[in-house]
Amino acid sequence: MEAKGGGRDTASIVAAAWQRHTVVPAFNIPYLPMMAPTVQALRDTDSFGLIMVARLEWVKFAAKSPEEVAGEYWRIGDRAHTRLHLDHVPVIDEDHLRVDYVDDISRALDAGYESVMVDASRLPLDENIAATRLIAGMAHARGAAVEGELGAVMGHESGPMPSYEELFASGKGFTDPGEAARFVRETGVDWLSVAVGSVHGAISSATRHEKKIEARLNIGRLGEIQAATGVPLVLHGGTGIRKECVLDAVRHGIAKINIATATRQPYERFINESLAKAQRAVYDAAVRVLREDLETAGNAGVLATCHGGAASGRTT
Repeated sequence: MEAKGGGRDTASIVAAAWQRHTVVPAFNIPYLPMMAPTVQALRDTDSFGLIMVARLEWVKFAAKSPEEVAGEYWRIGDRAHTRLHLDHVPVIDEDHLRVDYVDDISRALDAGYESVMVDASRLPLDENIAATRLIAGMAHARGAAVEGELGAVMGHESGPMPSYEELFASGKGFTDPGEAARFVRETGVDWLSVAVGSVHGAISSATRHEKKIEARLNIGRLGEIQAATGVPLVLHGGTGIRKECVLDAVRHGIAKINIATATRQPYERFINESLAKAQRAVYDAAVRVLREDLETAGNAGVLATCHGGAASGRTT
């Protein structure tokens, strides 16, 4: 099966955002009831965004499966404002276990995901390239766009995180521009997820409710990566970074930004009171991200014009 809405269409929309120096927010759905208010927030702000799920969200949260998320998306997704994306499918997961990533991504493609991410960043460079190239070939043949990752975006590993200030000062794990150029050239990815200072939200049951580390970004390194690769770049761990820093990153090549903690924590905070309160909290948080943090309100129309019809593809 080809991607139901056209993955090359998704690639074109993200490329249009990159060229126009706006950004496509990608919202994680660790709990299925979060999808409806997220889609509504995108619609009400006339923003374009991706609805997505990562492997850890059906393993460690309650997304159930990539097929369940896809089924919900094809039921309620608004094609004028959204596309369906598969977030992190690691080759080696946060518990340092090997994953059958080819099977996971094949299942997602069968379910109609229009873009996919393979994360082989825990492997040596040559192995990362080989694994990512394999997925790029497989996904492109089925009409889906592909995201790879190079560098170490911290936060998902178990145990205490090393000192953020020491990591940032040393640049340990940051994406190397020369390696990034080779990676993009040899894999054929559409987008590259980079490590320039952001961190993922914690996922362990003991820490997932805590306030995120206030991260910042090395804009100089980001600019070097952009110049070396010439493709749209992706920022994971988008919650909790100062607005000025994020908008500067968009001007230096970030075309897709992942949002998880900002909407997940409000849902978890209110779900024991009522589903309606939890969904309202997700909606309010998503609107705040779109209008205030990312300033994407109205960009769905801009991207539709630039792309020649962002609302093309299957309708709901």
